Amino acid sequence: MNNNLQATLLKAAAAFLFIFSVILSLAPSVRERTWAVDLNWTHWIGFAAWAVLTFFAHRTTLERAPSADAFLLPSASLLAGWGLLTIYRLEPTFGLRQTAWLTISTLAFIFTLRLPPNLNFLRRYKYIALALGLLLTALTLIFGANPAGFGPRLWLGGGTIYLQPSEPLKLLLVAYLAAYLADRLPATSAPSQRFTLRGLLNLPFLIPTFLMTGLSLTILLVQRDLGTASIFLLVYALILFLATGKRRIPVLVGLGLILAGAIGYFYVDIINLRISAWLNPWADPSGRSYQIIQSLLAIANGGLFGRGPGIGAPTLVPVALSDFIFAAIAEETGLLGAVALLALVGILLFRGLRTALAAPDSFQRLLAAGITCYLAVQSLLILGGNLRLLPLTGVTLPFVSYGGSSLLTAFVALALLVRISARGESEPAVLVSQKPYTLLATLFGLGLIACALSSGWWAIIRGPSLLTRTDNPRRSISDFYVQRGALLDRANTTITISLGESGSFSRKYLYQDLASVIGYTQYLFGQAGLESTLDEYLRGTQGNPASLVQWNQLLYGTPPAGLDVRLSIDLNLQIAADAALAGETGALILMNAQSGEILVMASHPTYDPNNIGDEGPALLTDDQTPLVNRAAQGLYTPAALLALLAGAQFDDTSPPNDAARVAFIEQLGFYEAPALLLPVADPSPRGEVDSLRVSPLQVALAAASLSNDGVRPAPRIALAVNTPMQGWVILPTQSQPVTIFSAQTAQATALSLAEPSGLFWKFVTTALEKDKTITWFIAGTLPDWQGAPLTVVVLLEKPDPQLAEAIGLALLRAAVNGH
Repeated sequence: MNNNLQATLLKAAAAFLFIFSVILSLAPSVRERTWAVDLNWTHWIGFAAWAVLTFFAHRTTLERAPSADAFLLPSASLLAGWGLLTIYRLEPTFGLRQTAWLTISTLAFIFTLRLPPNLNFLRRYKYIALALGLLLTALTLIFGANPAGFGPRLWLGGGTIYLQPSEPLKLLLVAYLAAYLADRLPATSAPSQRFTLRGLLNLPFLIPTFLMTGLSLTILLVQRDLGTASIFLLVYALILFLATGKRRIPVLVGLGLILAGAIGYFYVDIINLRISAWLNPWADPSGRSYQIIQSLLAIANGGLFGRGPGIGAPTLVPVALSDFIFAAIAEETGLLGAVALLALVGILLFRGLRTALAAPDSFQRLLAAGITCYLAVQSLLILGGNLRLLPLTGVTLPFVSYGGSSLLTAFVALALLVRISARGESEPAVLVSQKPYTLLATLFGLGLIACALSSGWWAIIRGPSLLTRTDNPRRSISDFYVQRGALLDRANTTITISLGESGSFSRKYLYQDLASVIGYTQYLFGQAGLESTLDEYLRGTQGNPASLVQWNQLLYGTPPAGLDVRLSIDLNLQIAADAALAGETGALILMNAQSGEILVMASHPTYDPNNIGDEGPALLTDDQTPLVNRAAQGLYTPAALLALLAGAQFDDTSPPNDAARVAFIEQLGFYEAPALLLPVADPSPRGEVDSLRVSPLQVALAAASLSNDGVRPAPRIALAVNTPMQGWVILPTQSQPVTIFSAQTAQATALSLAEPSGLFWKFVTTALEKDKTITWFIAGTLPDWQGAPLTVVVLLEKPDPQLAEAIGLALLRAAVNGH
């Protein structure tokens, strides 16, 4: 029965991996939506090797361990095959290397199964085996190397062949502890009086276990291999717990690890780095927390069903081949794939504990349980690190991650489990209480459930908000394969467009001086400006039919073609404004005072978004802050502007009290961020008067009321989106107009500020802003103007009222005269 079940499970695993391989082959065609591409074939070498090696492993199991647990080999083989194909998908060269290691590991599995079935040789030579493991690990302190050429020197070897001695040392330590404790357990395997916690601390026979484990930990700590050291300590505690039944042992060790972590947080740089990145990764998403942030983004990008094998962007996650292979799998197979992988790990662990309970003697029982503990602890540590349940430890996911030493050790451990599970007609050794094993199974189960729930949290609950982060490069990478919508001015003149074909689309910014407003979308620097706030329309996830979006996401892992958006910008007036501000530091806004449509928004100095990839780092540190849109994000003191507007509202004979001033400032909109589909500055807190700071956009909206019968308009910059079903659809405003003054007051104030030509009202003033003097100029059409009412605001970061007035009036004249 077991033989047939194992064969059936392996056939199911082969079918899954075959389908996975087919999808990987077709992935380039699906991604680029054409057959005129080179398909992926290299991974078929891995699949063929896996199939052949698994067949021989299966045959050897039938021959040497016919009554073995039927779930152990299939679950581990499927994990190894899944990991192998994922490695091929990430980096084919490493996939070939992993195939070679899988061959060696499977041969080691077969060889181990052919050893004497009672495993007494491990029991007899426990000291020699562990001593050799310690010696090899210690040699890395002198002859250690790193395959990458930098970082911790934890390997021995050279060229393309390396061995990490700490990996087999885990298994050797488990075998040593199992043999040593089994030799000293009571014949009945029942915890006796001498196995109380107090007795354990005093009994001389436990000193060798302390010394051997302590020596292992010392070497690992000197190597700064803290992840492996944690595994050693936890496995040691769990094996002692199983041998004695004393729950205080793992509790005390766990508390000790927490205490060590707390101390290390303050005194050890690497521990501080990892704990800080775990506690608050959002504080430095592009620095010390980059790994975990990209891991969470990958899981979020997977959603429920995943992007599809070969279609996601898991290579953005650092060390995706090993430490973060779970995140890579979750991105391309989704929450369903992540839960399936966790289920496979769970099957392996629970069958391992079942094997331990059914073992024919205490040594094999502790050995099987110890192996299961090692696999469980290592798996949960790295899974928890990927999901931000635990700090990162930098260990591999057994059977799945890239790494020859890890894979070899895991397959030898699997062979020992298979051998122990094939007890034939032997009765299980006497065990007075199963409670320690039951408790351990419960803890492992809860750990895997926590990982599943956390995967759901990041993929489903937090996923949508995470994916909209401007530092999520996946948003920009998908733009290489799907044409992004264009940005047009109010006359449908193209400002920004994506050119090329699937796989090579590139964003072209045709009018670079508008960069502070338009922003950019770039795979390294993320998104800014309108490219960010209008992203859902431009990438096609909003405005297209929901069924079309879902179909494209399911089939291609990308959204449908993006939609064009028409802006309120008048490109001719914008060009004139930018020419007037050339060489200056400041901002300018021209607005329809009635509709709130922004006709011109200029900010100088500016930059060329076509070169953001090359110039981005320098722009970030530029003292002139060209990346800041001064018109909407710059904050300055309003100075006499506030007095002007307040004078229109209040009678000179009865000056307002503080509450009335605050209420009026609130009506002006100076305590609120303008509701606009554009990044804007955070406003000053309500109640600030003397230290009040406002943006030119806020001033433009307030000043517009003088040309609009006292009504502050709702601002608009995105007018319409071109949808496939309805054509151009008007986009609604994000707020409602607000009445500030009565129509009579607004008209009287505007007339009192009329300039000699009788066309406009105007006001100019200077103010001290920190260590420099700035100039404000505001102007607008008079109440009797028969056309669309207009308002202009000019802000110069220097004292030059004459220039500010000349720029503002020239632009107003151009606007009222039809350019």
